[in-house]
Order: sequence, then structure tokens, then C-alpha cells
Amino acid sequence: MTEFRMHGANPEKTYAFFSVPMPEKVYDFSTNTNVLPWDGELNIDVHKAMSEYPDDDSKELCDIIAEENNCHPDNVLVTNGSNEAIYLIASYQKSKQNCVIHPVYGEYNRALKAYDVLHRNVRSPLFIEKSDETVWICNPNNPTGKYIPEDELIALFEFYKNTVFVIDEAYRDFLYEGRWNLDVNDNSKMIILRSLTKNFHLCGARIGYVLACTATIKALKERQPTWSVNAVAQQAALVYLSDKGYLQKTAEFYKKEVPRFIGELISLGYEVTPSKVNFFLIKTSDDEKLIKFLLKRGIVVRHTRNFMGLDGQYIRVATRSVDENNIFIKAMKEFSLI
Repeated sequence: MTEFRMHGANPEKTYAFFSVPMPEKVYDFSTNTNVLPWDGELNIDVHKAMSEYPDDDSKELCDIIAEENNCHPDNVLVTNGSNEAIYLIASYQKSKQNCVIHPVYGEYNRALKAYDVLHRNVRSPLFIEKSDETVWICNPNNPTGKYIPEDELIALFEFYKNTVFVIDEAYRDFLYEGRWNLDVNDNSKMIILRSLTKNFHLCGARIGYVLACTATIKALKERQPTWSVNAVAQQAALVYLSDKGYLQKTAEFYKKEVPRFIGELISLGYEVTPSKVNFFLIKTSDDEKLIKFLLKRGIVVRHTRNFMGLDGQYIRVATRSVDENNIFIKAMKEFSLI
């Protein structure tokens, strides 16, 4: 069986792996970032930010994030992307039984394995056991695009009274309906992860945050390296967060374009998973054949061979601009005729 890269993005490595010549123009449908252009101005003093040590507590960001989430700044920890938060949480799970709901982003398992944490992998919250002390849920789910409504999450919290739930909401801002805002004030049963990189074009800067009770935030902070979040990332995040209309525009765009995009593919005879965010799955009987076909047309998608339960039976596709999506639709129409 052919081995694939673990994550999406980085088209150069994908083309090199498949020994397919990379065309001058490439459309990257493998990365789930915001395609909507941001028309603001990033007025930050880069030289100053790079020449001075960053604020180790990210105080300005914590204050803004706390205000937006109706919590205290002590309930917020800014991190070097949500990936750092995953490893920080895993680092103090050593003596606890963990449970990861699949299919899901692979870093949860990598982090738990790195710290030799005992964990189970299951396909649904229905298989959570009362002996599970910590449960990891990606919501909205990566790679499926499905999400668990707030009332169902609260029901889980109430039923599993002795379990802590790590809720990764990296794609929350792409939800165009049904968005929630869970209350973390002194709630020791929830650890919420958020990302600012995907929705605010900050993938290279690496910045995210954790919402949790003060005791959990203190425990995570004690494990976080000093000056973990660089000053450029902090300043850029402050600028983006001040634009209150951008995320609303993002939600409006995807609310219209995702159903259109999926609908066109379904009309061609493809089986597409329902999604309320900016990506979805397409079922395929031969993922490698389809991936190579698309690469030759300048289109990069995400395989699913390292997602438990998907096992290469699907490709993951991100929604991009209308014109780019139409190029993808045209290519899939060609593939359907082979």
C-alpha cells in the first residue's frame, strides 16, 4: 500500500511524492483555510515585534478573547497554534484513561503517544465509557465536516459526570449555522481549543488559544515554554480580531457556496458527505487514481488513508472561490466519464 503524507497543504511535497510534474498554476483544495480575502491593513511594527521579547502572557489578546467569550482572562491561554495546546493537554494525561472520537485530526493520537498516555480510539460518542477520564472530540469534525449540537454536548457532559471533554473547535468560525458558545467559567469538565490561523490567514504565524477553568489554564501555562507565542503573531491576531465583520462575511460566503459546490458534485453522481463547514468528503473506489488524475490538472486534495474508519475510501475537499470550485467540478466531470 502506498504511504501518504500525514497532513494536507504543501502541494510541492505531494507532487514530488507522486512523481507528477507540478504545473505553474496549482489549486490547493487540501487545506481548510479561509479563501475569502481580507481587505484590511496589517499595520504592525514588524521590526519592533521581532527585536523585542513578546508578552509571555499575551495579555491584550487574552483580554479581547475573554470579552468575546464572556469569561475571565484567567480562563484563556494563548498558544502557538492549537497544535501546541494539544500537546500541552496530553502532557498531563499520563495517569488518565483517554478516549479519542474518530475519524479525526491525527495530532491527538500523536500527542498522546508521545507522552505514553493510555488511550482508546472509538468511532462515536456512543462508545464512551464511564472509565474514560478525558475524551477528545473535534467539533466541527475534521475530516467529515459534521458537528455535534450544543444540547447534545451538554447531555454528554451531564451523563459522564467524572469525565473531562477536550473540544477542538478549530473550524467553529466556518459554521454558517448552529454556532454555539459553551460556558467555561469555572467549568472543570471542558477544555476548548480554538484556532486563529485558519480563519484569519495566520497559518504561518501559528496562533490559537484554550478556554478552560482557571485551574486547568494554570496547569497548562506551567507546561508551556516561555515566549511560546511570538510578538508578530500576537500583533497580527489583535488586528484581525478587531475586524468584527470579517467572520460574518466568511459565514455568509460559505453558507451560499458550500451547498452549491456539493450540489454540483452530487448531480455528477458522486457521494458527498453533508457538511456545515468549509470542507467535505467525496467517496471514491480508487483514491490514488483520483488523486493523480487531479494532480495532473493542477488540483491538490487531501487523502484519508490515515483517518480511522475512512481508510482511503474518501478524499477531503476544501471549498475555495467560486471560480476555483468550478474548475474542480469540471475535472470531476471528466473523471466520471473515464
